[in-house]
Amino acid sequence: MEIAILVYPRFTALDAVGPYEVLSRLPGARVTFVAEQAVPQRTDTTQLALLADATIRELPHPDIVLVPGGPGQTALMEDGPVHEWLRAAHETSTWTTSVCTGSLVLAAAGLLDGKRATSNWQAIEQLRALGADAVEEERVVFDDKIVTSAGVTAGIDMALQLAARIGGDQLAQAIQLGLEYDPQPPFDAGSPHKAPAEVVEAVRAYSRFAEHVV
Repeated sequence: MEIAILVYPRFTALDAVGPYEVLSRLPGARVTFVAEQAVPQRTDTTQLALLADATIRELPHPDIVLVPGGPGQTALMEDGPVHEWLRAAHETSTWTTSVCTGSLVLAAAGLLDGKRATSNWQAIEQLRALGADAVEEERVVFDDKIVTSAGVTAGIDMALQLAARIGGDQLAQAIQLGLEYDPQPPFDAGSPHKAPAEVVEAVRAYSRFAEHVV
């Protein structure tokens, strides 16, 4: 099972690494981090780099495609090599997936037209404008073989649900237990519908979305 996780300058680390920790534990899975160039790709903080082991040209037909989000997603909204690769890979993939604003890249490539999909809570309107049937309050959304998830940490939930579809609930539960993924956050502030209003506004104020950049 070939799994390709796209990385690019200024992607968000957990968007890629969270699902990797789950999907790499599927029996027979081989995960490859791919990029336009097989060189280290720095994350959005610039303090961490992840090595792309192959170019997108070297892995044209993965079984699972995963596109993470992050500020660098804005540079991938114009048609080009990444979009061409995504469209070609999607034709033969078993699953085409995204985390956070990675869904905006899928949409820009024309893969989400009329599809139910989700994204970071601040990117829902942009996702809708790109032709998707955008869903705001679902953490993971399946539409045929396309699977999208909300912001950052939702990628772990998406990967576990995908693992269950592929190998059954017991396997997915075993992976979850092996990772000891048992979230007990200190605050109930992980959603704009739950966080205090002043916290929501503070996040909006310093977010890249405050400048309408997507």
